[in-house]
Amino acid sequence: MSDIIITIPKKIKWSDYQKELKIAEEGEILNFKVSNFPKVVEGDKCYICHNGNVLGYHLISGLKEYNFKCSTTGREWKGKFVQRTGKFHKIEHIPMRGFQGFRYMKK
Repeated sequence: MSDIIITIPKKIKWSDYQKELKIAEEGEILNFKVSNFPKVVEGDKCYICHNGNVLGYHLISGLKEYNFKCSTTGREWKGKFVQRTGKFHKIEHIPMRGFQGFRYMKK
């Protein structure tokens, strides 16, 4: 089992992203596009880094390669995705510089 960290771009306001977190808590799936699948399984943690801090995590609900339309932005997406859903678990902020793709969380 491994946990990963992903970065939400600074240009996305945290208050706007919290709307996505709310719909995930109601059962919607959040997708994060990756070029290759990380070595994770359902139930591992996916930490969220935003604006220089790791703020919390979701549990990974799956890894899937498919096409979908974002229910929030209406944008069409195609590729490989890390899927997350359910409650967002806040943590004490951990300073971390943002990055592209994913990283494995050091335990």
